[in-house]
Amino acid sequence: MSTTSLVMIMIAIAIYLLLMIFIGASFMKKNNNSEDYFLGGRSLNGFVAALSAGASDMSGWMLMGLPGSIYALGTGQVWIGIGLMLGTIANWLFIAGPLRKYTIKANNSLTLPEFFVNRYRDEKKILLGTSSSVIIIFFVVYTASAFAAGGKLFNSVFGMDYHLALIIGATVILVYTFMGGFLAVCTTDFIQGLLMLTAVIFVPLIALVNMGAGNFTANLVATGVDPASFLDPFQEGGARISAVSILSSFAWGLGYFGMPHILVRFMAIKDKNELKKSKSIAIIWVVLGLAFACFIGVLGRAYLASKLGVMDDSEKVFIEMIKKVFTEDSNVALLAGLFIAAILAAIMSTADSQLLVASSAVSEDLYKGIIRKDASESKVLTVGRSATIAVALIALLIAWNPDSSVMKLVSDAWAGFGAAFGPLVLCSLFWRRTNFAGAVAGIVSGALTVIIWDYIPLIANQTPGDATGLYSLLPGFIISLVFIVIVSLITKAPSEEIVKEFDEVKAE
Repeated sequence: MSTTSLVMIMIAIAIYLLLMIFIGASFMKKNNNSEDYFLGGRSLNGFVAALSAGASDMSGWMLMGLPGSIYALGTGQVWIGIGLMLGTIANWLFIAGPLRKYTIKANNSLTLPEFFVNRYRDEKKILLGTSSSVIIIFFVVYTASAFAAGGKLFNSVFGMDYHLALIIGATVILVYTFMGGFLAVCTTDFIQGLLMLTAVIFVPLIALVNMGAGNFTANLVATGVDPASFLDPFQEGGARISAVSILSSFAWGLGYFGMPHILVRFMAIKDKNELKKSKSIAIIWVVLGLAFACFIGVLGRAYLASKLGVMDDSEKVFIEMIKKVFTEDSNVALLAGLFIAAILAAIMSTADSQLLVASSAVSEDLYKGIIRKDASESKVLTVGRSATIAVALIALLIAWNPDSSVMKLVSDAWAGFGAAFGPLVLCSLFWRRTNFAGAVAGIVSGALTVIIWDYIPLIANQTPGDATGLYSLLPGFIISLVFIVIVSLITKAPSEEIVKEFDEVKAE
């Protein structure tokens, strides 16, 4: 890469980063209370809600993790993308509307833990403490995945030390989230969502034209793979893909029902009309985004064959594609900076949401909900911002290892949230017999199942996950759902007040 190209890329990224900080600063004075800071006063319009949800959902995983998996193992990895696409569609069609209505009815709940407390009249705040703890634990891991992706990005593009890159990326995210709160996060996510979609569509198309479609097969062969096997969605790394692997991939879609940083977007949408608009936009965005992310992985293997050979770190495939497409000509290097900023946008759009939800769990749920119930709004805001810093620092430590896998970190956190909260969200919205005891049992059993499945060697010195190859989200989700149903049925039925509220929400 020429010095001129490098300078142009640095200028583009610097402008982007300064814009994000400016947005954070511009919203700082608009945060007068905790509802403003954590939920934006429920004032999101359809476009912002849709793209913000998509951007905060897909993160660096869509532009690094998924293409990297396909680059390394072939199109057998597309099942994860398909599972996520179906999960996104189901979330918008069946969860968004009911959740928004119920959280307003349930004493204007600002967070997912607060909704559980109000939904089940949890006066002792057991649900609040349990769900908040789960959020803090798994969001620290999730935020670490975003920081790790940012470190890899700067290391690959500029040859910058991974640790220095990690600190720079984390600092920028922290600054604008700390200042601007929910509205700043959603506004930056809206911009980042547009940038991500533009990059994921246009970069691989330009690369395909440059390579020539006729060279695709020959280039694949040059990387040591059989084209027929690589392009077969029922093969993975040259071997026949198992039913367990496909089932695990589809299971990723179940995670959407329990993702606090996505569900909070549903809660913040302005009205029913904006919600309808959001559904269409969000579904189109995710279908295009995931389809082209898969295309990047397939094309990247062939396109980069004659330029780089086979990369050791497959998660850098999109970064390297951008560099090869644009930086060989300094006249278009600014575009390289813009598209690299899109990867940075994907990373930042998720990290900022995770920081905000984790800080709300500490300040709104634990501090105000349990420790200091009479805390002033200004004190809650102060605690929330302090929590944002603390979560960022812990995530930074987890991501400090340059060999951290973005895919592995995301996988762990996604399973934890999906299993702990997904079944309870569904039951809370659609099953009137669900009670407090069942809710607690569902959260605890789901979270513990994921931890045991992934980290406790119970089968011949292997974890259940390694021994079976089954993604922990699926058994965690099923066990959580079973516990909710059984415990709810064998314990006292919910009060008439709770049942009446449930029926009123369903009737609206």
